[in-house]
Amino acid sequence: MSPYKRIERQIGEYIAARYHRVVEVGIGSAPEAARVITAAGGIVTATDIRPAADGIRVIRDDIFSPDESLYRGADLLYAIRPGVEMVPPLVALARRVNADLLVYHLGNEIYGDGGTLVDCGVVLHRYHTAQKSED
Repeated sequence: MSPYKRIERQIGEYIAARYHRVVEVGIGSAPEAARVITAAGGIVTATDIRPAADGIRVIRDDIFSPDESLYRGADLLYAIRPGVEMVPPLVALARRVNADLLVYHLGNEIYGDGGTLVDCGVVLHRYHTAQKSED
């Protein structure tokens, strides 16, 4: 198994154990995390500007001008190796739709203060935590 697939599998396992309805932003051609989440019973929406993930339905969307209806109702938005310029609009979108946001960065790319670190075998950055409604 390639190191990237191992990383994506670990991310998918962490997410699948904690979230039910998720959106992967910028899935590209690396659908392993989404596959793991789906296999565990999670509901995954995958977005990208170029729908090309192997075996996963990808909805064309641009995080710089997102269709918020694709993200509403998600427990989590996540991105694996996004360009650092994508993180501010991801944070803003997570706030607007009230979803957690997890990012796995490429190398040493970190946005701002790096958020809260989450170690799931690889280091994720939690840049937003949803506000839970009081019922």
